[in-house]
Amino acid sequence: MIYALNLQNRKKPNNQNVERGAFQTRTAYFESNSMLPVKIRPLALADPPEIEQAFNLQGWHKPASQYEQYFAEQQAGTRDVLIAEIEAAFAGYLTIMWESSYPPFSEADIPEIVDFNVLKKFQRQGVGTKLMDTAETTVGKRSPVVGIGFGLMHDYGKAQILYAKRGYVPDGRGIYQHGKWLNDGDQITVDDDVALYLTKKLAPTL
Repeated sequence: MIYALNLQNRKKPNNQNVERGAFQTRTAYFESNSMLPVKIRPLALADPPEIEQAFNLQGWHKPASQYEQYFAEQQAGTRDVLIAEIEAAFAGYLTIMWESSYPPFSEADIPEIVDFNVLKKFQRQGVGTKLMDTAETTVGKRSPVVGIGFGLMHDYGKAQILYAKRGYVPDGRGIYQHGKWLNDGDQITVDDDVALYLTKKLAPTL
């Protein structure tokens, strides 16, 4: 099993993470061994206040307005938002951007998995695995390939290993930061925006 800890654009000490562009985040994943029944459903109009409260309780500021925007994008068909529940309690979520902001994905019509969070109290319970499995199945109905991006700092080490185990491979374009690929001799500030992008070929889904 795996669980997710949100790391993109971290604002210490609150561990707040916002998505690339509007709200996008990349995520680190950690192994777990336990498993509970997990229900996955689409984001509902009534969910944003509950999500905000749940993250506030663990010290993360993630405003309801973020999820209201997500719901509007879901209604418009540009983003899918998968909500995970355990015994009817909100446990985490993941989103799928059908048109990625990463140019190679956008040009190739590769959907991107972004903004993946599991509440601390529900980590190590199979929530992350269920969300990833459902996301890949959902994308597989429309695309033979799915994309994802993550940072290169040590915080992402386990994520890099686990994505490899799930069959994700680098897209071959190298490191990307602030809208451009890095070249020999570039001097940068290393942060969560220094990213490597990967893709995975999906089995056909009916």
